[in-house]
Parts: sequence; C-alpha cells; structure tokens
Amino acid sequence: MEPRQVIQDAIDRLARLSVADAHRAGLPPVQLEVLEYLGKANRFSRTPSAVTAWLGSTKGTVSQSIAALERRGLLEKRRRNDRRSVSLDLTQAGAQMLADWREEGTRAILAQLGEEETRALSGLLRRVLHLRLAGRARPFGMCRECRHFRPGAKDGAPFRCALLDELLDDDDAGRICMEQEPA
Repeated sequence: MEPRQVIQDAIDRLARLSVADAHRAGLPPVQLEVLEYLGKANRFSRTPSAVTAWLGSTKGTVSQSIAALERRGLLEKRRRNDRRSVSLDLTQAGAQMLADWREEGTRAILAQLGEEETRALSGLLRRVLHLRLAGRARPFGMCRECRHFRPGAKDGAPFRCALLDELLDDDDAGRICMEQEPA
C-alpha cells in the first residue's frame, strides 16, 4: 500500500478510536472535545465562539454541548467583565474527568514512544494540521509561539500579549490561544 494511504488510514482509524474512547468515558465525543479544548485554552480563548471555531462545528451543537456539560457539573459559565460575553471554565469534576480520559487514552500510548520518535511525530503532525487548516480556520497556536507574545511585562507578570494588551502568567503562556499568529 502507498505510504500516503497508510498515513490517511492511520489518521482516520485513530480518530474513530478516539470517538470510541469518548463514549467509554460516558460522554458524546463532541462534549469530550469541548472539555479537552477548555483544558488547553488560555483565559482569553475559553468562550463559546472559540470552542465553535476550534471544533469547526455549529453554534447550535456547541451551545447544546456546553449546556449539557454545565448540567452535569463539568463546566461553568461566568459573565466576563464587559457583561456581554461568557467565559467557560472546567469545574473540578470536569478537570478530573478530562485527566482520567487522557491517562487512559492516546496519551498513555504516546508515552511509550521514545524522545526522538515523539519529537519527529510531533513536528510532522503539526505540519499536516497546518496544511489542513491553511486558509480555512484560525490556527489556535501556543501563546508562547505567537508574534504578539512579549517577555518582561510590567506589574510583576512575566509576559504580555501585545495584541490584547494583557498581562500573561506562565500558565497562559503555555496554553493555546485563538488569537495566535505564528512568530
């Protein structure tokens, strides 16, 4: 079989297995994907519209998923300072469910790869994802790798986002952001 076909088949199969893992965790896959996104996103990117963009889904699907997760006590909505927008945060139960799922899922398998294999696979998959999303969606990259990321911020914060003019801590800098533009 042609190597490109092997890669395509492997990616498709891994996606199907991930869906099966979500069902075993007791959630529809889209709800688990919402939790996973919120577990990775920085504080500026934990909004319903950011979740919608990340998933490439519809507002209705995301809204229903958020409502279901809120009813189950896995996430909570909070009004932001401007009162017009909502911030989504994992509850302790939501964070625990996500941690349990990650430990039992693909991460446990990836932990079996060596350092060199992990680095090579990481680079290749990031490139494939970048090519797949080119011109279609926001990149959602790591805050620390953004052209707007600035070290040495004022007021004791170690970093600053020049785009949003917001101070950043180490936690935000290590998370994904919907405003990210590669440096």
